[in-house]
Amino acid sequence: MVRSRAADLHIDPNRIGVIGFSAGGYLVAQTSNIFESAYTPVDSIDRISSRPDFAIAVFPGHLCKAGARLDPGIHVTGRTPPTFLLQAWDDPVDDICNSTVYASALEAAGVPAEVHLFARGGHAFALRRTGRSVDRWPSLVESWLAEIGVLGPLSPNR
Repeated sequence: MVRSRAADLHIDPNRIGVIGFSAGGYLVAQTSNIFESAYTPVDSIDRISSRPDFAIAVFPGHLCKAGARLDPGIHVTGRTPPTFLLQAWDDPVDDICNSTVYASALEAAGVPAEVHLFARGGHAFALRRTGRSVDRWPSLVESWLAEIGVLGPLSPNR
């Protein structure tokens, strides 16, 4: 839907991404790996790709299954978009295995990924100020988006 309205929204239809936190991080991985429609197109919007151009999963959950294996419902391929993963080692809700197992699958498929594992931050830190190094994650994402060409170059004052 967003891609179909790109001109109206004044956005580049080739720079549309997804971001998700916790269970939403699982949805980011799921959405990033669905390339074929599950139904017969009924209008012109259904013929437009829903594949995101980049993905950001923050303290994702539900990706790591028993034996530190990736959820078998997630099929990472070379078509999976570049992905940014972020998690804290001390997350009491979603183990870092969720990020590391997905990062390993991305690497095996040749998909560019950036992974940040912070020593402390817990779960659901999002944009709250914690006084910890994890507070820097938004600027890390911004730098990554510039590096992969989604954003223009950052000013030297950043």
